[in-house]
Amino acid sequence: MVIIYTSPGCASCRKAKQWLKDNQIEFKEKNIFTTILDENEIKYILSRCENGTEDIISVRSKAFQSLKKDINDLSMKELVTLIQKNPSILKRPIMLSKKSLVVGYDDDEITVMMPAELRPVVEDSCNPSCPNYDICGSVRLEEKTLTSSCQ
Repeated sequence: MVIIYTSPGCASCRKAKQWLKDNQIEFKEKNIFTTILDENEIKYILSRCENGTEDIISVRSKAFQSLKKDINDLSMKELVTLIQKNPSILKRPIMLSKKSLVVGYDDDEITVMMPAELRPVVEDSCNPSCPNYDICGSVRLEEKTLTSSCQ
């Protein structure tokens, strides 16, 4: 099960939800503007971030800039309250599963949401008949070549 945090009008959120549907991945959607995230939920998301707040807080957004806050000066309690009162500072979508956290929509990164046993099927489906093969096919081929030469 994947929890996807979204906002209305977010094109990346729509793409991510469609990708999850297309790949039959069960998900629960939480609109960050209509669902107040509780303290434990925010702390859990932050604990899953590899790079701390920069993974999920858009400090360059107008919403964050207007707050005139330095994220590094905030305590955890202040950060949680800030997110609860200003959910628009969150990058979107945020997709969370037991094993993965993906922020934003990226065709390659989102595949971590797919169960490991299905990933080879997706990788094998990238062939010359795919409209994106010129881009992703060559990258995958290059990646396989590098991987095999390193072994």
